[in-house]
Amino acid sequence: MTQTLHDRLKALPCWTGPVDPRPLGGGITNSNFVVDDGPRRYVVRVGQDIPLHNVMRFNEQAASHAAALAGISPSVRYAEADLLVIDFIEGQTLDAAGVRARLPAVVDLVRRMHHGIQEHLSGPALSFWIFHVLRNYLRVLRRKDSSPPVELDRLERITHELEQALGPVETVFAHNDLLPANFLDDGQRIWLIDWDYGGFNTPLFDLGNLASNNAFDAAEREAMLALYYGHPPDDALRYRLQVMAVASMLREGLWSMVSETESTIAFDYRDYTRMNMSVFEQELEILNIMRG
Repeated sequence: MTQTLHDRLKALPCWTGPVDPRPLGGGITNSNFVVDDGPRRYVVRVGQDIPLHNVMRFNEQAASHAAALAGISPSVRYAEADLLVIDFIEGQTLDAAGVRARLPAVVDLVRRMHHGIQEHLSGPALSFWIFHVLRNYLRVLRRKDSSPPVELDRLERITHELEQALGPVETVFAHNDLLPANFLDDGQRIWLIDWDYGGFNTPLFDLGNLASNNAFDAAEREAMLALYYGHPPDDALRYRLQVMAVASMLREGLWSMVSETESTIAFDYRDYTRMNMSVFEQELEILNIMRG
């Protein structure tokens, strides 16, 4: 944290007394700080727009406000164009095993998010149509000449095939980034945080994202679908979920490929790319088996 930023955060008009902002771990599209203001603790999220990744801070702030009103996320206490102050949640950041262990509560949270946030959302809001996101990343990578054209051709073909396989969808306001670290358990309930990628999308993307990012096995995916939809899934729904699990991991991999050369945040994007593209290939193999 630079002295200039530290001074700026100290001077925010939302504080009731002197504060000393401290860096907080986490965040690979923004910087996070923790602030104690009297007996209360807050998180300050600082980040610029990142159009390349579909991250626009006005949209993140609107989604954060709506999620708080819906009881999904911590309350928003203050905002500026590139800055958001929210309540600090005392609790455990989940890992993938923790998400799987709390499956009913996690799915209930996702379902309430899909049906509740848009009731509180005000002003302009972005879409996050996953296949547009994938095509845009592929265009960026072609311009950069950072990947072999034959590999990009393959990924572009797969993107087209996935979109055709998915077919018509319903639309909700989705989170679109259901990594385990975005779930917090305070011992009484689970919270969902970080709305950088919030936008209108199909709920199946969040479900595929949840399953692929948290290493759900076949039984856990079956249970997730039954919990979300209220009835056991049929083969068609299982197939469409797998389509979105593949799309989710391809997006994570392409996001990281682009970030390798674009991001200034200290993070091992190259290793993250390798990990996510490996899982993408595993999910694609499952989809190919389902196709017969």
